[in-house]
Amino acid sequence: MKPTLVIMAAGMGSRYGGLKQMDPVGPNGETLLEYSIHDAIKAGFGKVVFVIRSDFETEFKEQVGSRFEDKIQVQYAFQSLDSLPDGFSAPEGRTKPWGTGQAILACKDLVNEPFCVQNADDFYGAEAYQTIADGFAQLAAGESCMVGYLLKNTLSPHGFVSRGVCEISDELLTQVVERTHIETNDAGTVQFIENDIATDMTGNEIVSMNFWGFPPEFFQTLEEKFIAFLTKQGNELKSEWYIPDIVTDMMNKGETSIKVLSSEGKWFGVTYPEDRPTVVAALKAMHDEGNYVAELWD
Repeated sequence: MKPTLVIMAAGMGSRYGGLKQMDPVGPNGETLLEYSIHDAIKAGFGKVVFVIRSDFETEFKEQVGSRFEDKIQVQYAFQSLDSLPDGFSAPEGRTKPWGTGQAILACKDLVNEPFCVQNADDFYGAEAYQTIADGFAQLAAGESCMVGYLLKNTLSPHGFVSRGVCEISDELLTQVVERTHIETNDAGTVQFIENDIATDMTGNEIVSMNFWGFPPEFFQTLEEKFIAFLTKQGNELKSEWYIPDIVTDMMNKGETSIKVLSSEGKWFGVTYPEDRPTVVAALKAMHDEGNYVAELWD
């Protein structure tokens, strides 16, 4: 059974501005999404599900989805503020959906096979897709997985970043510690800042970049967890339901284990506008070196 790729494309970059998902960054105008799908197809994925918002459905399908319909099965799921279980409603004044957990849950009627979840505006590299595709075959019943990256391969030279730093034991994830301010100082040292205190890091820490692999049974658990979340925090205007929080809760309760599949490849994305030229140059170099053909879909 071929795995499915779920791409969370409903958000807009608050610091970058605009729909990063549609920004041409490759040497022939490719978007980062195109590289994701290209690499997933090569790794044996059989379907892609885009999680989008209905307000840019037409534009997204015309500019993005239509490019892949002759290459892989394409489906769409919609994340919205009001996509809630029976008996729940959004509180008055809330304007944003409920986070990445809800984005995955939007796919529950479309996915019946092992699936990988990723952000729309990140470059993960061909190695990551092959690693997770191979990893699905090695998972025990009820087990999930993630591809982790070396922290130093995920930083931006143009500002601080937020990263989930992984704690690992015997190749299994034990905890994801969210560090919301990681930067490289003037001396070249990677450090995180918390409460105005800087703590040095090695740069070799494994971090989560939201590249997860789940069995289809995960959806049933996810529905139960969403109801529990809404019961507790559903009346808050800004509460969000994130994948790392969900899997951490499941691990703590013995409901799953997460196998960490490490990648030494370089992750990159456009966190800041100043990152874009670096991404453009890196992709061109990959084409020039033969990692991608001159025309991505040749």
